[in-house]
Amino acid sequence: MARHGGSPARQDRWSRRAVCAVLGLCLLGAAAPARAGSYMDRAWLLIGESTRANDFLGKRLHDRELARLIGQAAEGRLSAAKETNVPSEVALAHPHLLLMLEHYERAASAAALGETDRYAQHSTAASEEEQLFRGVLRQLGWSLPPSKS
Repeated sequence: MARHGGSPARQDRWSRRAVCAVLGLCLLGAAAPARAGSYMDRAWLLIGESTRANDFLGKRLHDRELARLIGQAAEGRLSAAKETNVPSEVALAHPHLLLMLEHYERAASAAALGETDRYAQHSTAASEEEQLFRGVLRQLGWSLPPSKS
């Protein structure tokens, strides 16, 4: 019987290396979904907080101080989203998340100025960007739980 690959000790070393290589690839493969999974959690939190704040404000458009406070929180969410780590697996969707957050910030700013028509325009645009974000994620093989609103 012909041996392939040399002595038994040498074959054993190659077998161990192969097992290590396979395990390494498995770990690398698991790391990508974990990174994108963390991003998805962050995105879901940002979307949920933004839509809840906007819904709350929409029922109280007369309260300009509340609108200013919600606008400040919206600026913070937008800033956090701009600085977050975006895995390559979902990078094409991220600009839509940023645009959604930007529209929510502009909606709150408009409400703080008493510009209810402009508030409504930005609020609608934010909802449309959320749908685009979700659509791009779906095309990339990812999904978020549905919005509560």
